[in-house]
Amino acid sequence: MQHWLFKSEPSAWSWQAQLARGAQGEEWSGVRNYQARNNMRRMAVGDLGLFYHSQRERAVVGIVEVIAPAHPDSTAPGAPPIWDCVDIRAVKSLARPVTLAQIKARPELSQMALVRFGRLSVQPVRPEEWALVLAMSGTSLP
Repeated sequence: MQHWLFKSEPSAWSWQAQLARGAQGEEWSGVRNYQARNNMRRMAVGDLGLFYHSQRERAVVGIVEVIAPAHPDSTAPGAPPIWDCVDIRAVKSLARPVTLAQIKARPELSQMALVRFGRLSVQPVRPEEWALVLAMSGTSLP
Protein backbone atom coordinates (compact mmCIF):
# COMPACT_ATOMS: atom_id res chain seq x y z
CA MET A 1 0.00 0.00 0.00
CA GLN A 2 1.14 3.49 -0.83
CA HIS A 3 0.23 6.77 0.87
CA TRP A 4 -0.70 10.06 -0.74
CA LEU A 5 -1.76 13.61 0.02
CA PHE A 6 -4.74 15.25 -1.72
CA LYS A 7 -4.90 19.05 -1.55
CA SER A 8 -8.14 20.93 -1.90
CA GLU A 9 -9.31 24.48 -1.43
CA PRO A 10 -12.15 24.22 1.11
CA SER A 11 -14.21 26.67 -0.95
CA ALA A 12 -14.01 24.26 -3.93
CA TRP A 13 -14.20 20.88 -2.13
CA SER A 14 -14.01 20.62 1.65
CA TRP A 15 -13.47 17.76 4.03
CA GLN A 16 -17.11 18.14 5.09
CA ALA A 17 -18.18 17.71 1.45
CA GLN A 18 -15.99 14.60 1.19
CA LEU A 19 -17.51 13.18 4.39
CA ALA A 20 -21.01 13.85 3.04
CA ARG A 21 -20.33 11.62 0.02
CA GLY A 22 -20.10 8.62 2.35
CA ALA A 23 -19.07 5.20 1.08
CA GLN A 24 -19.77 6.09 -2.57
CA GLY A 25 -16.91 8.62 -2.45
CA GLU A 26 -16.14 11.16 -5.10
CA GLU A 27 -14.11 11.47 -8.25
CA TRP A 28 -10.95 13.52 -7.52
CA SER A 29 -11.45 15.50 -10.71
CA GLY A 30 -10.18 18.75 -12.10
CA VAL A 31 -6.46 18.10 -11.66
CA ARG A 32 -4.61 19.72 -14.56
CA ASN A 33 -0.99 19.02 -13.69
CA TYR A 34 0.96 16.21 -15.36
CA GLN A 35 2.89 15.20 -12.23
CA ALA A 36 -0.28 15.07 -10.11
CA ARG A 37 -2.06 13.09 -12.86
CA ASN A 38 0.86 10.66 -13.04
CA ASN A 39 0.72 10.23 -9.25
CA MET A 40 -2.94 9.25 -9.55
CA ARG A 41 -2.05 6.77 -12.29
CA ARG A 42 0.30 5.08 -9.78
CA MET A 43 -2.45 4.66 -7.17
CA ALA A 44 -4.14 1.37 -6.36
CA VAL A 45 -7.49 0.66 -4.78
CA GLY A 46 -6.95 0.56 -1.02
CA ASP A 47 -4.16 3.17 -0.95
CA LEU A 48 -4.70 5.76 1.77
CA GLY A 49 -4.27 9.51 1.60
CA LEU A 50 -4.17 12.59 3.75
CA PHE A 51 -6.85 15.17 2.94
CA TYR A 52 -5.29 18.63 3.10
CA HIS A 53 -7.15 21.95 3.20
CA SER A 54 -5.10 24.56 1.36
CA GLN A 55 -5.47 28.35 1.31
CA ARG A 56 -6.18 29.86 4.75
CA GLU A 57 -6.44 26.71 6.85
CA ARG A 58 -3.36 24.92 5.50
CA ALA A 59 -3.85 21.73 7.48
CA VAL A 60 -4.25 17.99 7.10
CA VAL A 61 -7.78 17.31 8.31
CA GLY A 62 -8.71 13.76 7.31
CA ILE A 63 -7.85 10.38 5.85
CA VAL A 64 -9.21 9.09 2.54
CA GLU A 65 -9.04 5.78 0.70
CA VAL A 66 -8.68 5.25 -3.05
CA ILE A 67 -11.79 3.28 -4.10
CA ALA A 68 -11.38 3.31 -7.91
CA PRO A 69 -8.16 3.24 -9.93
CA ALA A 70 -7.16 5.97 -12.35
CA HIS A 71 -9.71 6.55 -15.10
CA PRO A 72 -10.55 9.41 -17.48
CA ASP A 73 -11.58 12.56 -15.62
CA SER A 74 -15.23 13.24 -16.42
CA THR A 75 -14.58 16.99 -16.26
CA ALA A 76 -11.71 16.92 -18.78
CA PRO A 77 -12.23 18.54 -22.17
CA GLY A 78 -11.35 16.81 -25.40
CA ALA A 79 -11.59 13.33 -26.78
CA PRO A 80 -9.85 11.29 -25.74
CA PRO A 81 -9.17 13.12 -22.49
CA ILE A 82 -5.55 13.28 -21.37
CA TRP A 83 -6.50 13.89 -17.75
CA ASP A 84 -7.16 11.06 -15.31
CA CYS A 85 -8.45 10.91 -11.77
CA VAL A 86 -9.18 8.40 -9.02
CA ASP A 87 -12.21 8.05 -6.78
CA ILE A 88 -11.73 8.49 -3.05
CA ARG A 89 -13.89 8.09 0.04
CA ALA A 90 -13.51 9.59 3.50
CA VAL A 91 -12.18 7.14 6.08
CA LYS A 92 -11.71 9.22 9.20
CA SER A 93 -11.38 12.79 10.44
CA LEU A 94 -8.14 13.51 12.24
CA ALA A 95 -8.47 13.89 16.00
CA ARG A 96 -6.55 17.17 15.62
CA PRO A 97 -5.71 18.91 12.34
CA VAL A 98 -1.99 19.07 11.57
CA THR A 99 -1.04 22.46 10.17
CA LEU A 100 1.56 23.19 7.53
CA ALA A 101 3.44 25.23 10.16
CA GLN A 102 3.59 22.18 12.46
CA ILE A 103 4.80 20.01 9.58
CA LYS A 104 7.49 22.54 8.61
CA ALA A 105 8.63 22.74 12.24
CA ARG A 106 9.57 19.03 12.26
CA PRO A 107 13.03 18.34 10.78
CA GLU A 108 11.94 14.76 10.05
CA LEU A 109 9.36 16.16 7.60
CA SER A 110 11.67 18.61 5.80
CA GLN A 111 11.78 16.39 2.70
CA MET A 112 8.02 15.82 2.58
CA ALA A 113 6.56 16.74 -0.81
CA LEU A 114 4.14 19.12 0.92
CA VAL A 115 7.13 21.12 2.17
CA ARG A 116 9.28 20.85 -0.96
CA PHE A 117 6.61 21.08 -3.69
CA GLY A 118 3.83 23.00 -1.98
CA ARG A 119 1.80 23.69 -5.11
CA LEU A 120 1.47 20.06 -6.23
CA SER A 121 -2.15 18.99 -5.64
CA VAL A 122 -1.64 15.21 -5.46
CA GLN A 123 1.60 13.98 -3.99
CA PRO A 124 3.22 10.89 -2.49
CA VAL A 125 3.75 10.51 1.25
CA ARG A 126 6.51 8.23 2.52
CA PRO A 127 5.61 5.68 5.22
CA GLU A 128 7.60 7.46 7.94
CA GLU A 129 5.94 10.80 7.04
CA TRP A 130 2.51 9.15 7.14
CA ALA A 131 3.18 7.69 10.58
CA LEU A 132 4.50 10.97 11.99
CA VAL A 133 1.61 13.10 10.68
CA LEU A 134 -0.90 10.64 12.16
CA ALA A 135 0.99 10.65 15.47
CA MET A 136 1.00 14.47 15.47
CA SER A 137 -2.77 14.41 14.95
CA GLY A 138 -3.42 11.89 17.72
CA THR A 139 -5.12 9.64 15.16
CA SER A 140 -4.68 5.90 14.71
CA LEU A 141 -5.98 3.48 12.14
CA PRO A 142 -6.98 -0.11 12.81
